[in-house]
Amino acid sequence: MIVLATQSGVGSYDDVLYWDHMVQHLMLLMVAPPLLIAAQPITLLMHASRNPLHTWTKRAVRSPVASFLTWPAFAAAAYTVAVAVAHLTSVASLVQRNQVLHNAEHAIFLVIGYLFFLPILGQEPIRWRLSYPMRFVILVLLMPVDTFTGLVLTYGTATTPGVPVGPRPAWASSPVADLHAGGAVMWIGGDAIMFGLMMLVFLMWSMDERGATSGHGWLEGVRRANLATLVGAHERASAGPPAGQQAAGSGTGDWSARGSIDDDEHLAAYNAFLARLNRSDPGRGR
Repeated sequence: MIVLATQSGVGSYDDVLYWDHMVQHLMLLMVAPPLLIAAQPITLLMHASRNPLHTWTKRAVRSPVASFLTWPAFAAAAYTVAVAVAHLTSVASLVQRNQVLHNAEHAIFLVIGYLFFLPILGQEPIRWRLSYPMRFVILVLLMPVDTFTGLVLTYGTATTPGVPVGPRPAWASSPVADLHAGGAVMWIGGDAIMFGLMMLVFLMWSMDERGATSGHGWLEGVRRANLATLVGAHERASAGPPAGQQAAGSGTGDWSARGSIDDDEHLAAYNAFLARLNRSDPGRGR
C-alpha cells in the first residue's frame, strides 16, 4: 500500500492534482497503518529474535517514550493536528513547492497513523489495552476531524492554502474545482474509512465476546459435571455396591475410587481452563 501510494500513478500526480494528493494522504494515514498493524511486526520481531535483540525490543516497547507515543490521548491529538495543519494552513502550500517537505509529510502521516491505530486495532505488547467501547468511542470522536477538514476544502476558494499553482495536465479541472474534489475525497473517503474501521472494531468486539461466552459455557459444563460426579459418588457410597459386586468381593472402596478419579479429571480440566483465562485476561478492559 505504501509503494502504491508513493510510486504508482498516485505518487506521480500528487503534486499537481489536489484530489490525487488527498487520495495519497488517506492511503498513508488511514489505510496503510492498519494493514501494517495487522501484520504485528513487533510481535514477529520478538518471536524471531534472541537475546540481546529480544530484550532490547521488549524494553523499547515498554519504555516511557514508547508508552507516551502510543498513549491514545497523545496519538489522537497528533492525528488531529497533522490533518488540520497539513491541509488548512500555509504548510499545505510549502509542501507542494518543496519535495523534501513533501516526502517528510508522507513519513509523518504514516507514523502518526500507526501510533493512532495501534492501541485501537493492534495486539502488540504495548502498555495500553483499551476496552472495545473505548476504542469505538475514540474513532467516533476523531471522525469529525476528517469531516470538518473536508468540508472546509470542499467549499474553499482560490485563496485557500494548498490550491495547486504549478503546471497541470490539459485534461485536469480548474485549480478551485480540483480543490473541491480533494475536499470531497477527504470528507467522504475519510469518513467511509473511519466508519469501516468502526465496524471492524465492532466485529472484533463481537468475536471476542462470543469466544468468552462459549468458554464460560464450557466452564459451566465442567462445573455441573464435577457436581454430578460428587453427588453420584456420595449416593453410591451411601447405598453400597451392587449385589453382583458384593458377591465378587468388591467393596465400596472401588466406587469411591472411581468417583474420585472422575472428580480429579474434571478438577484438572477446570484448573487448566482457569489458567488459560488468567493468561489471556490481564490486559482486557484497561
